[in-house]
Amino acid sequence: MTTKKVPVAKAKKAPAKVAPARNLKKAKRVLVCANGEQCFWTKDGKIIANLVELSDTLEHMADEVFEHHVNKSKNDFADWIQYVLGDVELAKKIKAFKKPKTARGAVVAHLKMYDI
Repeated sequence: MTTKKVPVAKAKKAPAKVAPARNLKKAKRVLVCANGEQCFWTKDGKIIANLVELSDTLEHMADEVFEHHVNKSKNDFADWIQYVLGDVELAKKIKAFKKPKTARGAVVAHLKMYDI
């Protein structure tokens, strides 16, 4: 009796999937501007409508004014950023800062994500 060799079928490899070409840059966010009563009013009378204005205001803000809005029981800036401007990510970041200059640094860095 002779044995016949039967060829073993090799498993076929699936064709490699190629990711579609896409723009590697993330879409920039649109700067939200508050209107009227939704603007942020600081203790010393400054009126802030968006993150650019917040950055400018924090640059020259006295520690006493900042501490009026940010203390152990509240963070008015974080609340305004989250609930009025709709930027939850920055609101979470800014809660950690206790001085206007360091809070400004977080705002400036975050503004790079915006189309300004």
